[in-house]
Parts: sequence; structure tokens; C-alpha cells
Amino acid sequence: DALPSKPTYCITFIVLIASRSSKSSKSILMATDKTKTWESDEKFAALAAYRGAAAATGGATAAAGGEGGEKKLSKNALKKLAKGKGKKKEKPNWGEAGSGKKAKAKDAKKKAAPPPKKVFVNKTPKGEKKDMSAPMDDGYHPHAVEAAWQDWWEAKGYYSCDPEAAKSRPDDEKFVMVIPPPNVTGSLHLGHALTAAVEDTLTRWHRMKGHATLYVPGTDHAGIATQSVVEKMLMKENGQNRHDLGREKFVEKVWEWKKEYGNRITTQLRSLGSSVDWSRERFTMDDMCSKAVVEAFNQFHESGLLYRANRLGNWSCALKSAISDIEVDYIDLEGRTYLEVKTHKGNPKDPKGRYEFGTLTSFSYPVENSDEKITVATTRLETMLGDTAVAVHPEDPRYKHLHGKFLIHPFNGRRIPIIQDAELVDMEFGTGAVKITPAHDPNDYECGKRHNLEFITVLNPDGSINSEGSQFEGMMRYDARIAVEEALQEKGLYVGKEPNKMRLGLCSRSGDILEPMITPQWYVNCDGMAKRATDAVRNGELKIVPEDHEKTWFMWLDNIRDWCVSRQLWWGHQIPAWFATKKGEIGVNKNDMKWNDRWIVGRDEAEALEKAA
Repeated sequence: DALPSKPTYCITFIVLIASRSSKSSKSILMATDKTKTWESDEKFAALAAYRGAAAATGGATAAAGGEGGEKKLSKNALKKLAKGKGKKKEKPNWGEAGSGKKAKAKDAKKKAAPPPKKVFVNKTPKGEKKDMSAPMDDGYHPHAVEAAWQDWWEAKGYYSCDPEAAKSRPDDEKFVMVIPPPNVTGSLHLGHALTAAVEDTLTRWHRMKGHATLYVPGTDHAGIATQSVVEKMLMKENGQNRHDLGREKFVEKVWEWKKEYGNRITTQLRSLGSSVDWSRERFTMDDMCSKAVVEAFNQFHESGLLYRANRLGNWSCALKSAISDIEVDYIDLEGRTYLEVKTHKGNPKDPKGRYEFGTLTSFSYPVENSDEKITVATTRLETMLGDTAVAVHPEDPRYKHLHGKFLIHPFNGRRIPIIQDAELVDMEFGTGAVKITPAHDPNDYECGKRHNLEFITVLNPDGSINSEGSQFEGMMRYDARIAVEEALQEKGLYVGKEPNKMRLGLCSRSGDILEPMITPQWYVNCDGMAKRATDAVRNGELKIVPEDHEKTWFMWLDNIRDWCVSRQLWWGHQIPAWFATKKGEIGVNKNDMKWNDRWIVGRDEAEALEKAA
């Protein structure tokens, strides 16, 4: 530092004198030292050397307020000048284009940017071997590398298999695999890509070994999903539903949609390079596949594996169709929860129109010819319209005097028997009394069969209350739930409501809350098939890796239930069965199980007529 280590007396003295407003700038200069000028002072010389002679001189002149009448510097300005801080920094010109950091970074990025990519144009005619005469690109560009090859491979038939040549091969030199057909409405995701890669690797390995190899592609008609997609399209474009068109016209619309949008998956498989034989591509609604379905249905029915029964199953009110167990998703509710229900107009008592779930509602049934009441509880209050019994434990002392007695339904006057069931009732839980609705609950269904109870269905296919619901007829199921609660309160039979953990089953196709409901459907008996599968693992014929998954295998198959294969849809394979009636016959209801033997299964109508005769 050019300045002395101690503050200069010259500057300090000037500051003190300059603060006296009564003194003029001229007298200040004289008071410092009458015999010396500023330039000759050694302290000032040191300041000049630090700041530059010209700047220091100018600053001093300003401080002195010389003859030109320059503006005097303040005390702080003089201090900053002495410390070398008086010089103003140059401010950046923010308004000037290209002066900021971002602009500079952008300029640098432009300089470093790679040259634009070349646009690849496939000049090879479709089905011909790829033209490789163009120079090879510097980098790898998948589109350019993969173009034209798939078309050529298909045209040359490299992935086909000669059936005549395959006949002469031993079984261990034949390899045939069918792609599990993905739904025609969807698109392949990463899981499909992984599966296709593994399948294609196996296929190519066998082909390279010289085996008779066939890898068959196809897509599934996806009955529920496709019908839903087309119905939404019709409503959006024309404001129509399938009933407005009729079955025949609607099915025509679905085929039109399939032809326009149904090749997305096959295009993706081609992009993957899967070595499938496209000449054998199948769609599950093709004539050949339909014929196979009809034949299989008839063979299963003739062998006793396939039958029609009126059983409790999963019913989607949104689809107005039964669905199988594997098409059910579950959500767990920890307590009171409000959910939107698409098939309903909305709950007027909730700001968002939602309905209440996850609660246990208690109410009482009056005992016939008595002042006594029995209190029961349910998470689905609307089902009480179909109650046909109340069960108690046979050893429960609270109800022994009521064995064989009846309760009176508060809305329709139906006599409800009090039954004893040790299998269903836990007398330590709640009141020890359980309402039984055999037509709308799996446990109650089994109880109803044990005690030969009446099975009363209270819902229409769309989820509205039917004629069995007395004054609640026509209400949607969850609107009826609210109305029944209010009606019970008016009758003094409502006890209370509390949060309750529960599990809700949802339709995996529509998201609708499912209803357990008794409907006539077609089922496949799975007991024999399940036993063969479990026996194969137990005797070592089939190995599951890792072994930990054997528990899941046995848990599922040892408790297998018959598979519901019928759906109430317009798009899909029709059940090859006809309902037989006699000429002039009236009062025969095809849905009444009383006439179940009138359903005739055949390969076509002529065969069914022959069987019926």
C-alpha cells in the first residue's frame, strides 16, 4: 500500500475544518498551511500516488470549491476518496443486446452446436432387399439402420414354417409358440417388449438349430374394452348409444373401428423385429377362431365341464354384465370415505356429489307380536330390502327365547325368520345377530343354501332398485341407501352409524363398484384342471422357481372356483346355445332356472333344432 500506516493529518484536518459552515473554502486552504500548496504536501503526494495525480488534484479542487464554483465533496466522500473508494465503477449496459450472461452463453452454445442431422429417406422399394449403396453415416441412427429390412424378411418368408416338412420331424425338433394376444384396443408397453424379446430369442435359437419353428402373432378382440371405446366414440360423434343403433349396426361400427385403429400393436411388433410368421396372423374374432370357440364350447358342454347355473357372481352395473373373479380390483378403506359413482347423478347432500362408504350402520327389526327388537348392522344398508333371515348363534343365551320366531320387515311387511347358524355368527362380535341377504352377499349366499332361504334380488341390471324394493323402487342403489336410512329414522328403527374398515371390489374394465348378484351365467368347472396342476407340482413333474411361490400356487388352485365365461355384451363370441319353446307356448321365461333344460347347445341352429326335437 502506498499510503502510510497511520491516517494522514492533512486529510483529517481538512475534514474537521470543512465541517465548519462559517468558514469559506478559501480560508480553509489558508488554515492548513500558509507556506505550502496541496501539491507539495507529502501526505497529499502519497494520496496522489495511490489514486493518480490527476484524480487527486481534481478531487482536491472539488473539495476546496475553487474558483469555478465546483460542488463541494461531503465528509463521507472525502473519506472514501482517501481510502481509494471514490472512483466509480463502470456499470454494465443492461439495455444493450448481447451484453448479458445468458446471451454470452447462448452465443457459446451456438458456436458449439453440432451440424444439423441428415434426414433419412428410405429409397428401397417395399419388399425388396435394402439398398446399401449410400455412404455409411458417421453415427448410429436406428431409423436409418432398421428401415426396409422387416418388409424384405416378410416378403422372402424367412419366418414361415413348411407344415409338410414339419410332419416328418420328431417332437423334440418342433417348436411352436403363440403370442398371448394383447388387446386390440391397447398398445404395447415395456413389459410386452421384454416378453416379446424373450419369446423371439427362444424362437430364433430353435430356428438356428434347424428345428421346425413357428412363432404366431395375433390380437384379442377385447370384448368389454372395445365395446366401451366404440360406445364412447358414438356418443361423442353422434350422441348415440348402442341401443339406438341396434346390435347388428353396432357390431358393424366396431368392425369399422378395428380396421381403422386395430393395427397399432402389429405395427409395434414389426418395429421390434419379432420373427413371427405374419402370414398366420390371427384376430380372435376371425371366422377360423370363432369356429374353434364354438367347437370348444360344444365339446366342454358335452363332457360336462361347461354348464349354465344361477349363481352369485360379480356384476358391473356400468357394463350391465357379469365379470370373472380375475377382472376384479380391490381398494381398502380405513373408515368413512366419500367416492364418486359414475352411474349416479350425484349425492345432493355432498358438495361434490360423492357417496359415503366405509361405515357400519345399525338398525333394528321388530319381533313379530312382541315389543322386542333385534339390532343388526351392515355396510350396505340398501341390501336390507332383500333380507330373508336374521341369524344368531345357537348357544347365545340372549336369543334362545327367540329361536323359531319371526321379525317383520319395516317396509314390505315380509316375515323374516330368526335362524341359528354357528358357522356364520360370532356371538362376541357386535350384537351377535347377523342380517342375511342371500342374493347379494357371498357369505349370506352360502348361509341361504344351508338353510334353504328365499333368494331375493333387489337390483336391476343398471343398479337401480327393482320392484322388490317397495317405495324405493327406481332409485339408484346408493341414493336408496340414503333414503332407507332416513326412512328407518322416521320409524324409530335407526340405531346409529360408525366408521368401519372395509374392502370394495371394483370392475377392472369400467372402474364401477361391483355388486354381488345372482344371475344365470355359463360356467366352466375348474376342479379337475386345478387338481392336475397342483398334483404336477406336488409329484415333481412341474417345478416352480423360486419355490417360495409354490404357496401362492397351492393357495389359488386348491381354492379354485368355477370360471364364469359368459358376458352380457354385443361385441364378442355369442354363446352357441338356443332357448327352445313349443308353438303357442306362453309364460316361459328363459331366465327362470325352472326352464334351464330348455337351453340347447349346438354347433349351429340346425343342430340345436335337431337336439331339441
